[in-house]
Amino acid sequence: MAKTTTTFYCQNCGTSFAKWQGQCTSCNDWNTIAEEITQKEAKKSWDIGNSSTKRRVAKPIKIADIQTSQEVRMKTTSKEFNRVLGGGIVPGSLTLLGGEPGIGKSTLLLQLALKLPFKTLYVSGEESAQQIKMRADRLTKDADNCLILTETNTQHIFKQIEATNPDFIVIDSIQTLHTDFVESSAGSISQIRECTSELIQFAKETSTPVLLIGHITKDGNIAGPKILEHMVDTVLQFEGDRNHVYRILRAIKNRFGSTQEIGIFEMLGNGLREVSNPSEILISKNSDQLSGNAIAVSIEGMRTLLVEIQALVSTAVYGTPQRSTTGYNAKRLNMLLAVLEKRAGFRLGAKDVFLNITGGISVDDPAIDLAVVAAILSSNEDIVIDKNICLAGEVGLSGEIRPVNKIDQRILEAEKLGFTRMLISKHNKISVKKNKIELVLVSKIEDVVSELLG
Repeated sequence: MAKTTTTFYCQNCGTSFAKWQGQCTSCNDWNTIAEEITQKEAKKSWDIGNSSTKRRVAKPIKIADIQTSQEVRMKTTSKEFNRVLGGGIVPGSLTLLGGEPGIGKSTLLLQLALKLPFKTLYVSGEESAQQIKMRADRLTKDADNCLILTETNTQHIFKQIEATNPDFIVIDSIQTLHTDFVESSAGSISQIRECTSELIQFAKETSTPVLLIGHITKDGNIAGPKILEHMVDTVLQFEGDRNHVYRILRAIKNRFGSTQEIGIFEMLGNGLREVSNPSEILISKNSDQLSGNAIAVSIEGMRTLLVEIQALVSTAVYGTPQRSTTGYNAKRLNMLLAVLEKRAGFRLGAKDVFLNITGGISVDDPAIDLAVVAAILSSNEDIVIDKNICLAGEVGLSGEIRPVNKIDQRILEAEKLGFTRMLISKHNKISVKKNKIELVLVSKIEDVVSELLG
């Protein structure tokens, strides 16, 4: 006989409490604890006809006696997706994909499922089969290996898995699933945890990879308990500005590969297109040179990107100057402005400063500080920076230009794209020999001003 109990869960971190209280003692958030009704069963596992299978009892063995082998990955048709995962999908892995509403999560995974060379089951709890068909017609015309299932009950899903025996499963989304073993609404802490646990057990026992789509909160975190990210093998973040066409796929957690890789896609009417050389797209091809523009050599993960920094400096009209940024940290902009005023003598305290990174992407690499400073000075003095000049350097609080990592990789990328001069810190250790690009070594802000503005 099932036993029904009442438990209080924190909706942020998933910690359980015996009674309600105002503040969660685990994550220190207020008013996040809610009551949920749970039902415990004697048997809590996915059942697709293997209930008679005996489980192997694990025994401790010496680490030296453990035999290792290179895992065989399932290659997809998307090179960018394979790059982020570390070379492909690992059999038996559970991958969680998060992102803002309308960013293209369902489009990315449906496009992936339609083009996979093996049988795929796409389970949707948010859209009907007709809606998915309309989207699939836009993405591709050939999709014989993809099966569509509109279901939210995990027990019914496992029965269809037993009948179809797919090689790859996509769940859209984990917040819409519910299991009969827990008596609470779909999307609750206990339901998400129990459904994920059933999918993990299924994936590990059958070596079938499962890819989940997860909603995110207003803070940008994946909705549900934090333990959800600990349970899965890989956590992917799909990000970008919905007003722009470019999307970045990055790995936040990856048990089978690096978290330093990113994949870049372009959203088109017929789906997502892979961007193999993003630097040529992120830099405008305008023939007219304008003041306030500078090219930065940045590194996102293991990939080198050349991005265009735009700055606008104007006199403050309303007394209080404005500081506005798009794709860049506003606090770091304020720091750079203070350095320019204190160390270089530029009076920017009474002026509005607007900064934008083109392409709708966000960059956290401190190596773009030098390009930000150059764009601000160019706009303030209304002097055009030569389009064949790029910059890579971190600006310190004393006005010094600090060295950045992977400088050789940055130099080779700038040389490949046709730049003739590059400003870097003189403290960088350069091992690239016989490079065609001219390297200008600077040590402080004054050197940058004299090189760019005369």
